[in-house]
Amino acid sequence: MQAEVKWIEEFKFLGHSQSGHSVVMDGNGGATAPSPMEMVLMAAGGCSSVDVVDGLKTAKQAVTECVASLSTERRETAPRIFTKVNIHFAVKGDNLDPAIVAKVAADSLEKYCSVCLMLGEGVEMTHSWEILE
Repeated sequence: MQAEVKWIEEFKFLGHSQSGHSVVMDGNGGATAPSPMEMVLMAAGGCSSVDVVDGLKTAKQAVTECVASLSTERRETAPRIFTKVNIHFAVKGDNLDPAIVAKVAADSLEKYCSVCLMLGEGVEMTHSWEILE
């Protein structure tokens, strides 16, 4: 996998992915676009959500919605890395089995989500979940 990030102006950067997609990032705290750290957080949420939805579908669960809400703690001094990340999965569906929801959410962070597993090497990664009516 490869990517390129090009400086546009001031603290704006344009990232190009190998698959041909582009995204603007703002190194000025996210004033005009997501900051690089926000992109990392969204990547963790996206990657883990894929695992949760796929896991529920594989388990024959009738999932209709999945929202991952991420919260973090960061170091106060540079480098301002994440020290803790929590992903809360709110899922909806028909007769979802709480045990299966709990398992696929845990499996994502512990076994499958490559972004979370990379972050987990230096960050305390936790999760929670709920089934919405």
